[in-house]
Amino acid sequence: MHIVGQGWKRELPLRMRRLFLLKTLGICGFMWIFFIAYFYLLRNPASPVLVMPLTALDRVIPFTPQALAAYVSLWLYVGIPPGLMLSLRELLVFGLWAAALCITGLACFYFWPTAVPPMVLDIDLARHPGFAVLQGVDAAGNACPSLHVATAVFSAFWIDHLLRSMHTPASWRWLNLAWVLLIIWSTLAIRQHVALDALAGAALGTLFALASLRLRSRSRAAGPG
Repeated sequence: MHIVGQGWKRELPLRMRRLFLLKTLGICGFMWIFFIAYFYLLRNPASPVLVMPLTALDRVIPFTPQALAAYVSLWLYVGIPPGLMLSLRELLVFGLWAAALCITGLACFYFWPTAVPPMVLDIDLARHPGFAVLQGVDAAGNACPSLHVATAVFSAFWIDHLLRSMHTPASWRWLNLAWVLLIIWSTLAIRQHVALDALAGAALGTLFALASLRLRSRSRAAGPG
């Protein structure tokens, strides 16, 4: 299904309303299933956990409690691409690619469990109660590749593609870039990941984004049949 000749200001709310209930339930269900697997692997590593090494970048970026808001914003950000889609078919295809990305990351966690160095976690939790909650729920294991970064980068490519297809102003695409960079930075600034985790996550997200968008372009070029 395509919306033709509407202009982006009219097209955007139409896209957001399209299949709204299905999108909402699908996103929530996807996250629920993912976290069941994620937390199981987090608490039951199959082999000794490898501690990730620090780099110069990790030593340069200071601990920034305010970055927690940007970190948490991922859960809104990853809902934007499916929220802008029009048809059930493209939702399902996008979901399959996102699932493949997450399964690949979970497989890495199973066969190669990793964690951030203990010195990175030297945080006064009494001064930052939000981090006590975060570390109690999402301990600093399952570190590399960072699926936080991978899913953000994957979503960023798709958001950019969808914004271009709607011919939105360039400022929207720059805002998208700024948001994903803020999320990536936040993973280091709140000490949930080290630079190598983020780099591996960005590579994983880019790989799946480019593959999925290339296949989408080929399908559109081939036409309905």
